[in-house]
Amino acid sequence: MNGFTPLSLWIIIIGLALGSFGLRFAFIGFMGGRAMPAWLMRHLRYTAVAIIPALVAPLVIWPAPTGGETSLPHLAVAALTFAVGYLTRNVLWALLAGAGGFLALFFLAG
Repeated sequence: MNGFTPLSLWIIIIGLALGSFGLRFAFIGFMGGRAMPAWLMRHLRYTAVAIIPALVAPLVIWPAPTGGETSLPHLAVAALTFAVGYLTRNVLWALLAGAGGFLALFFLAG
């Protein structure tokens, strides 16, 4: 397979599951019904703003369909999505514009 024995693979999977559970429990279990401090809520508000571009940027700059080469359609749709998101301040409209842009390029370019 990939050099791992089945036992070591299961140990890794269980370890990652416990780590993931521990990170979530730290917030949900320990904070429970208490209100979070204002400074923490202010910083948590930017989590999606930081994570979504971090997930999307590599797919735009090094797209898999082109073998890792930067492509103009990917950059154009990213610019369209950014512009719609900036102008409307609405994530849903930005996502729909990006999906619509890719569909339009797909049908126009063939």
